[in-house]
Amino acid sequence: MKILLTALLAAYALPSVAGEPAGIHFMHGDWEVACDNTRTCRAAGYHADGDDNTLTVSVLLERPAGPRQPVAARLKIGHYDAEASPPKGGKVAMAVDGRALGTVKIDGDTRTGTLSAAQAQALVAAVSGTGTVQWSDGQRTWALSGSGATAVLLKMDEFQGRLGTTGALLRKGGKGEDGVAAPLPMPEVSPASAGSTEVALPPAARTALLRELRGTLGEGDCEALAPDQLEAVRLTTDRLLVHARCWLGAYNEGTGYWVANKAAPFKPELVTTSGSDYTAGTITSAQKGRGLGDCWASEEWVWDGRRFARTKEATSGMCKLVEAGGAWDLPTYVAKVTRGLR
Repeated sequence: MKILLTALLAAYALPSVAGEPAGIHFMHGDWEVACDNTRTCRAAGYHADGDDNTLTVSVLLERPAGPRQPVAARLKIGHYDAEASPPKGGKVAMAVDGRALGTVKIDGDTRTGTLSAAQAQALVAAVSGTGTVQWSDGQRTWALSGSGATAVLLKMDEFQGRLGTTGALLRKGGKGEDGVAAPLPMPEVSPASAGSTEVALPPAARTALLRELRGTLGEGDCEALAPDQLEAVRLTTDRLLVHARCWLGAYNEGTGYWVANKAAPFKPELVTTSGSDYTAGTITSAQKGRGLGDCWASEEWVWDGRRFARTKEATSGMCKLVEAGGAWDLPTYVAKVTRGLR
């Protein structure tokens, strides 16, 4: 099921705008890492495939960029089944290689808890070797897989420039962390007023517009587009947002969105071919990794008066039946949308 989410991301994710720092998303075994454009990284590990679906579990290791930054670790007890009861007593006992490491308090609603620094350190050491990590409430035991952890945590250290330093998660070295890459600022997007009045396109305009739209597409994109499918709303006095369904799958569909002039030559600029909705100057995309809805990929673009600026690209983690809607928010691109319209 991990392959489904990887394929979905490759199918609809757009490349970074020229000059923007790029994030990464890397998966191996039962672990994955997503690092965003500010250089913050989030690594998630899960139970092994084939384990009891009533005992699903995940951990998230989050670390900002920069020297001497700590690792925050969170635990999520799986509850894809809405009827699944929370851990007995609201806490679980943690053990590594059978050695007791205290307890983790679990929120009854979100089923999440925070690991101490010592618990996080022991977890990293265990999953990067042959150790076992488990949590128990006395009646049930949740086990974390270490498959893929070494490759993922090395990728996280590599992206943040920590390999060979005293602060590396793995492969520590004698170098100090003063040379570790600093965090990058989060881009800011100022939303501009955008209209939503529907515009009636005459038949001749539709035909001419479709011809130009096709010039923005790659081979195989939106092949079924027809003039009568095109719809448009007025963004500004001279710019339109044109949209039409591009593709339809078993449990997803993608709408194409373009910004175009109000009359020929339209000079359309493609925003995405996998959009899901447009509301008040914001285009969103939300696509399931599989029909069960336990893993998603999402993007967002906000109108800034000139273009739809990307403000988010993320997944919710692997398709592992941890939680409906996905276990975590794992962004590869983030931006701050300033308050108020300009």
